[in-house]
Amino acid sequence: MLCLRMEIVIRGKNLQVTDALKQYITKRLSKIERYLEGVEEIQVNLAVNRDSHVVEVTIPLNGYLLRGEEATGDMYGSVDLVVEKLERQIEKYKTKLAKKLKNGTIKEPPVETREEENEPKLIRTKRFPIKPMAVEEAILQMNLLGHNFFVFSNAETEEVNVLYRRRDGNYGLIEPEY
Repeated sequence: MLCLRMEIVIRGKNLQVTDALKQYITKRLSKIERYLEGVEEIQVNLAVNRDSHVVEVTIPLNGYLLRGEEATGDMYGSVDLVVEKLERQIEKYKTKLAKKLKNGTIKEPPVETREEENEPKLIRTKRFPIKPMAVEEAILQMNLLGHNFFVFSNAETEEVNVLYRRRDGNYGLIEPEY
């Protein structure tokens, strides 16, 4: 059996990423590597904003996207918290795989799963017309509605985008990547 190690790409914003920090992140993420098959790359973004040390980890996994973000006063503490968050997400992912296996939807057996009794369910589907608009107009519309996110057709790119309010009060934009 050929065992390929996944690549961990670490980027820093407003800080120097030291070798010690790289080694620590690699060591902590290798702990969850054994649960992830078929993952070629993990993206790690580190940032320092005032007294906050932010760690954001993104893992593409069989069409799903596992993402964790944590901010504390210490970069190493943020790394520990984000790894714990990702472990919980992986456990949920594996549980969903187990359910699909049980239903006969997939054929591959999952690695270590735990059934959750009160898993959230889709309880409502909402449809609405999407009109092309600029990002600024979408921000205005979202604020008028009092929502934390807004789906719209970006007039500039002609693609469906999702605008969302971040914890820091700013906005984020999700654009499709094909």
